[in-house]
Amino acid sequence: MRSFIRGFRFAFEGIIHCIKNERNMRIHTVAALYVLIFARFFAFSKTEYAILLLTIGGVLSAEAMNTAVENLADKITKEKHPHIKAAKDAAAGAVLILAVFAVGIAALLFGNVEGFREMYYFYTTHPINLAAIIILAVISLVYIIAGPSGIFKKK
Repeated sequence: MRSFIRGFRFAFEGIIHCIKNERNMRIHTVAALYVLIFARFFAFSKTEYAILLLTIGGVLSAEAMNTAVENLADKITKEKHPHIKAAKDAAAGAVLILAVFAVGIAALLFGNVEGFREMYYFYTTHPINLAAIIILAVISLVYIIAGPSGIFKKK
């Protein structure tokens, strides 16, 4: 049981490492947050929500695997080598492929004009909601640019 729990700890450490050290992971986590926030305005079925969650999980997982490949490759050698370059490029390409298809899935799921009307109404008729989403946008930008390490640096 102890090793089972340790496995989860190591997995969470890996996720935290990706978030702290990879700007693209922070971009993906912010995009996922906004997708989930805005999804409430669309009448998604359980299946559509499942597709949305699988897509988000796929992109975040691919980014984590890309980070793993890059870190391992950099540990093996810092010298330029065609095989290392090919491995790193392929891992980055895998993330790009999944991200492009994720945008396609988002276009299909969020293609409902009525959802955008509801969102517009929600934010324009409730100033506190508009203020909250603007504040969240600013926090998101700081998080993406500085990362959690940059935000919470100890002096």
